[in-house]
Amino acid sequence: MTKRLLLPLLLISASLVGACTTDNDDNTKIQNNQQEENQPNDKPNDTSETKPQETVSTVTQAEALKNVKEQLETDLAVVLPKELPLTEGTFLTATTKVVDKEMEIVFFESEKYMPINDIKLKNSTDATVIAKLLVTQYDSVAEASEQIAFEDYSQNGGQQVDLGFDITGYQDAGAGSLWTGWNEGRWSLAAHTRTDNPQAGVALAKQAVQYLETHTLPIPNQNGFVHLDVYKSGNLIVWQDEKLVYTLDSIKEPMNALAIATAFSR
Repeated sequence: MTKRLLLPLLLISASLVGACTTDNDDNTKIQNNQQEENQPNDKPNDTSETKPQETVSTVTQAEALKNVKEQLETDLAVVLPKELPLTEGTFLTATTKVVDKEMEIVFFESEKYMPINDIKLKNSTDATVIAKLLVTQYDSVAEASEQIAFEDYSQNGGQQVDLGFDITGYQDAGAGSLWTGWNEGRWSLAAHTRTDNPQAGVALAKQAVQYLETHTLPIPNQNGFVHLDVYKSGNLIVWQDEKLVYTLDSIKEPMNALAIATAFSR
């Protein structure tokens, strides 16, 4: 009687153990499949296209300059620079003003985004002036030409100095200042220093000449002039476009002044 009951019980226990083992194996497989699905796929997607991405600073400058032109509200045929040298991580912004036949743009860089003509720019400690552009239309080409202090330095005399790239500079001193002047096309250019630091003026002039070998100033009609200052206090670039006269100033670094001027194009 005991033997007859024992055999069925053993069979039932074996069946239960087998069923539990099967369930555990199935659960393990499901967990492994889920883990594999959640693992990141390190393999490149061959069907995806790699698209070039513009930097934030580039997009911001392009948009800012576009907004500047839209807000000018002037009939003057004004050309703006394509870009301006900015400190890394800053945004370009500006204020604009148009009075009769004169237009003024003050360019700023700021750590935070500020819209064009934001009222905060008038007395802001969060934005720094990097350049001012003034464009004036005169009644005649002759009157506009009178605003251009063009000089032919080869005719003025002075001590000659080799500036490289087959360009000769001419030095002229007076009242504690020393100017190294030269000509390139319709432009007259000069680097200013003090008489007690003469080599700094020559070094700046040579740097400018080298830069202009690969960068082009606007073609003036008729002339233009560049004044670069070693002491960062008198950088000025002016050129004529028929009745229009462009004036760039309020630029601290002399080479930045050249960078902005060469960024103009039609």
